[in-house]
Amino acid sequence: MSEQERFDRLRLIRSPRIGPVTFRHLIARFGKAGEALRAVPELAARGGGKASVADAGVVEKEIARSRSLGARYLLMGDKDYPFLLDQMEAAPPALIVRGDAGLAARQCVALVGARNASAAACRFARTLSQELGQQGAVVVSGLARGIDTAAHQGSVATGTIAVIACGIDIVFPPENEVLQEQIAAEGLLVTEHPPGTQPLARHFPARNRIIAGLAAGTVVVEAAPRSGSLITARLAADAGREVMAVPGSPADPRAQGCNQLIRDGATLVQNGADVVEAIGGIDGRMVRQGRSGFDGEPVSSDVAGADRDIVSGLLGHSAVPVDEIIRLSMLSPAIVQTVLLELELAGRLERHAGGRVSLS
Repeated sequence: MSEQERFDRLRLIRSPRIGPVTFRHLIARFGKAGEALRAVPELAARGGGKASVADAGVVEKEIARSRSLGARYLLMGDKDYPFLLDQMEAAPPALIVRGDAGLAARQCVALVGARNASAAACRFARTLSQELGQQGAVVVSGLARGIDTAAHQGSVATGTIAVIACGIDIVFPPENEVLQEQIAAEGLLVTEHPPGTQPLARHFPARNRIIAGLAAGTVVVEAAPRSGSLITARLAADAGREVMAVPGSPADPRAQGCNQLIRDGATLVQNGADVVEAIGGIDGRMVRQGRSGFDGEPVSSDVAGADRDIVSGLLGHSAVPVDEIIRLSMLSPAIVQTVLLELELAGRLERHAGGRVSLS
């Protein structure tokens, strides 16, 4: 990939209304990011709105800032872009990393749980991550308080990956400053956000998809019924990865999420050997074959006005699967995907998890 193409791809993903799915469709259609950038305003106009692309000067400043922090970019399509993450529907087209990117090529296990975890659960998470490291696995977590912190502490010596919901130059939570710097020096620190981005609430569910995507399996140690850890577990299950949970006392609300996961079919684990056994049949290197990140549904260069009206008429403010739109419209996937792309660039469409869409 040329330096100009790398720059154009970063500029494309930094453009308003262009998320990971739209990025993939644009690259699949136009081949080159520069061609996609030039086409965005016209596509948005067809969708009934206006769109602009990221200012080149702003992107240049971002790159310079990242380099000054000792960070580098992993772009979808690079040979060292994490191959399991590449399988996720909404994998980030650009990652900013500090540390050893080779850790993501090893077998990874996500270990997540409650921020307000009990002392016993934190001790267990630390021990479990040590056991996984001794078995040769890399532990992935989100550097949050509680279980995440314990997981990193237990695995930083053997291999750990921290995925953060802010810029690579931001420390959150503040008390993990030393740990975050240690991970950047000895493990791998990962984010999809430009430097300076603050850890806003909406960034954490997106961060969770990266945690789930990097790993062959996800272990939940302690979690309330509606916690972010269960979001990570659901994303892992949706991606066909192993979901594991550590059982807890029915009297402890922090264990209810794990117990429910087990009841719903998650693998009960009690030590590192259980985890390794559960994921032992998964080989990420085999999954990588045949996947470049840009083999999504096709889009068409020409859509009739009547077809555009049909697709638009099937959309509402309740999210529905794209496959359902294709079935009901009786149009080709290429035409439907093109109309959805135009509407999204025009600011009239919102994409949701699980391949669902709705009007904005």
